[in-house]
Amino acid sequence: MKRKIVFTSLLVIVLLAACGGQATPSEPTPDVAAVRTSAASTVVSQFTLTAAVFTPTSSAPATEPPVAEDLPTATPETVTQEASASTPGTQIPCDLLNYDPVTVDVNVPDNTIMAPGQEFIKTWRVKNTGSCPWGAGYVLAYAGYDDDMDGQFIALTEVVQPGQEVEVSIQFKAPAQAGIYVSAWSMRNAAGVFFPERIFVKVVVQ
Repeated sequence: MKRKIVFTSLLVIVLLAACGGQATPSEPTPDVAAVRTSAASTVVSQFTLTAAVFTPTSSAPATEPPVAEDLPTATPETVTQEASASTPGTQIPCDLLNYDPVTVDVNVPDNTIMAPGQEFIKTWRVKNTGSCPWGAGYVLAYAGYDDDMDGQFIALTEVVQPGQEVEVSIQFKAPAQAGIYVSAWSMRNAAGVFFPERIFVKVVVQ
């Protein structure tokens, strides 16, 4: 029994020795950290090459919208010309008059003292601001208030053209009773139509 065990042991030793002699020298165990570093470097290099291949050519930077100060602006003259070109002209009414409050009373200013029944001529300076001339049939007519004071229009001696200034006059007679009197007058055309503007005379009878 012991011989058998010894024989078996020798056989195992021989087999082990034979395997050990034929075995190739074991290779050194690779460094795991070095392998990982090398792999990472390879991946980075591949990505860099890929990016270089597919990187588009440089394009112009996006243009920002112009600032308000950089935009061209229309001059007032241009705006006025455009508005005038697009807006139709306004037609001027035929019969109009106007006056300067400072110079309208040529004589007999307001609150002039008059004796009862006194005759006087009141004259105004007015301007034809309508589009029609004042010719035959145009008169200065009573347009209301206290009394007409027997007013009589003194006829124009010439045709008054649009834009022309003229002096118009009325022959008056002061009332017999004491008091303050205001009388309104307005131009009237040949058809009997009154102008919209009125002029006044104001006297004090004592």
